[in-house]
Amino acid sequence: MARKNTSQGTPATAALAAAGVSFVLHPYSHDPAAASYGLEAAEVLGIDPARVFKTLMVEVDGRLAVGVVPVSGSLDLKAVAAALGSKKAAMADPAAAERRTGYVLGGISPLGQRLPSPTVIDESALALASMLVSGGRRGRDIELDPQDLIRLTGAATAPISATPVSTASPRTASRPR
Repeated sequence: MARKNTSQGTPATAALAAAGVSFVLHPYSHDPAAASYGLEAAEVLGIDPARVFKTLMVEVDGRLAVGVVPVSGSLDLKAVAAALGSKKAAMADPAAAERRTGYVLGGISPLGQRLPSPTVIDESALALASMLVSGGRRGRDIELDPQDLIRLTGAATAPISATPVSTASPRTASRPR
């Protein structure tokens, strides 16, 4: 993948550029009425939703953490808690997530966060040659090698994605990334 111009950069693209990681920026016109930021990105960009991942902030044992799952599904809170060595997780307060990351909801990237948090990426990413995550703004996704994302975030990988949102069980959660 070729690195694209980062003149309209975000902390996420700056982190990738500083690390010398190749990535492709995928800007698109965000619709404020979109129900799901991640599914909107997949649809507008014409990319399989299994390759587009959302970044969800969770609270585990009083600390914030990051779960990164395909937009075609939802986050299994019990699985992300287990991956972080705990029994229980809950979705983080949106304002706390924004303060911690420096990004607004719908634009939270796992990269370039103001205060990095422990990160778990769904293991489905390991089967992909490239994946997309938020580029740090609504209407901006970054395509990169999953191994680069794992390395730069210090992430663990685990099966943390649950069934698609439409059939999600009560122990799952899905918020726009």
